[in-house]
Formats: sequence, structure tokens, C-alpha cells
Amino acid sequence: MEATVAERGQITLPKAVRDALGLTKGTQLKVELDGSRIILRKNVDDAVSRLRGRFKLDGFASTDEAMRAIRGRAPGDPYPPPEDEPA
Repeated sequence: MEATVAERGQITLPKAVRDALGLTKGTQLKVELDGSRIILRKNVDDAVSRLRGRFKLDGFASTDEAMRAIRGRAPGDPYPPPEDEPA
């Protein structure tokens, strides 16, 4: 894949790369130099840190308990057996 540097120094990352990394408008990338190579790294702390502490569990002891209350099960819980249909 190739990208061309525009007049103002901007490049457009190929769509396949953006899709593979989940890059959307506003995603922050870390730029590093390694000799003559440019390394772009997705700043994974960015999205998580912006959301950290914004959601309250509202009386639930854990996120699993909140998930069970909302969805009926939490990740890792065994699936319940299917209910019999009324005859």
C-alpha cells in the first residue's frame, strides 16, 4: 500500500488500514521515527482513558452483576437451556 504526502504534509491512510485498526475521525496516533522509518501507533489509552470513571455501577457490586441485571447473563456465564415452547 502507498500513501502520498500532500502539500501541507498530510497523508491519507488506506481504508483497509483504517478499517483493520478501527481508526475513525479524531483517533489519536503516536508518531515515532526509527531511522528512516515512520511508525504510527494507535493510542489505545486514548479511548479508554476518556471514558474511565464516567459510568457508575449504581449499586451493583461488579460489572458482571450489572450485566446480569441488564442482559440476564454476564460474559463467561453458561447459556441457559432453551425454554420449552407451550403446546
